[in-house]
Amino acid sequence: MQALQVKDLCKTYIINKRQNNVLVNVNFTIEQGEMIAVMGPSGSGKSTLLYSVSGMDRPTAGQVILGGKEITKLNEKELAKVRLNEMGFIFQQMHMLKNLTVMDNILLPGYQSRKKDRTRKEIDTYGTSLMHKLGISEIAANDITEVSGGQLQRACICRSLINCPQILFADEPTGALNRGASEEVMSVLNRLNQEGTTIMLVTHDLKVAAKCSRILYIVDGNIKGELALGCLLSQKKDDRGQITDIERLLRERERKLNQWLVEMGW
Repeated sequence: MQALQVKDLCKTYIINKRQNNVLVNVNFTIEQGEMIAVMGPSGSGKSTLLYSVSGMDRPTAGQVILGGKEITKLNEKELAKVRLNEMGFIFQQMHMLKNLTVMDNILLPGYQSRKKDRTRKEIDTYGTSLMHKLGISEIAANDITEVSGGQLQRACICRSLINCPQILFADEPTGALNRGASEEVMSVLNRLNQEGTTIMLVTHDLKVAAKCSRILYIVDGNIKGELALGCLLSQKKDDRGQITDIERLLRERERKLNQWLVEMGW
């Protein structure tokens, strides 16, 4: 079942009376439960694609269909409602309100949405369960300046999940983190994906992309190629049902991805 379908998507900016075609007839689909990475050189249109697909920016032409609904036809109020209720967002810069605790930041979109007529108590309970699931229960009452970068990004993931979205969009979610924190965050995203969450992320990090099930490579505003690696966690067992050496498996996926990226002109 398709979670997202993109048809002939274009995005054009006019700069100094000159037309700049950032996205040119982009087409792809994401199946429900997939974890897709978008890669490409600087200026290739990666972030513009993510923003145009997720409704944060208006495409110039084309269609974006989320769960059977064409969101490119919606007005601003309708689109804002879709972003709040049906999508989750994770960014490199962890935008949180400084005057709220970590827990309050997580709960705020839930209070704004009241999706499925949930009570505040139900939203509070779900927020608490998300923090427990992601291993950050102990920082619930902390200010956002009192926690590590890895903890804060996991809190951002909790916030992105508070309204049970159809899909998560992530723009360089590990870009501001050290390698250890990056691996922790990707472990969380992989686990969420295994549980059925659909994820589309932009990254320049080969190690991050190697943990995704499929990679789209964009150049000059169009998809030049794609590589299917398969779900990482489903490959942890071999044909005999034995646990595979995960480090060896990751090295193999990284090597395969690196070879493909070189062929793409990375």
